[in-house]
Amino acid sequence: MKYFEARKARIEIIPMIDIMFFLLVFFIMITLHMIPNAGLRTQLPSSASAQSLPPPKVMVTLATDGSLSVDGQVMSAAQLTAMLSKRPDVSHTVVTIAGSKEAQIQKLVVVMDACRTAGVSQVALAAEPVAQ
Repeated sequence: MKYFEARKARIEIIPMIDIMFFLLVFFIMITLHMIPNAGLRTQLPSSASAQSLPPPKVMVTLATDGSLSVDGQVMSAAQLTAMLSKRPDVSHTVVTIAGSKEAQIQKLVVVMDACRTAGVSQVALAAEPVAQ
């Protein structure tokens, strides 16, 4: 009687591989969208070179006292302009400004103008999301 004959159990791997690829793609997409999109809409003072723009190759840190640093190296606005203008393909260089809460808006405008003077057309402002 073959009706009650025990069949050998087997594990189907193909659906598990599909799920693993889906999870891999999901985590890659989430990781790519988490980094540059933490921005803050704000009313900034007028600038001679103001435009709306899009994401980061250079991270500029603006301290409370107005000092600038790029990759841990402290520099002035003129040095920032010179450093950015030496980069290849300056028009496609993306600069993200991570400023302190207490930094003056005028100092922010100086950094943005230094970037624009160097030929950078894409500037972003970094912000932390509000803790709930």
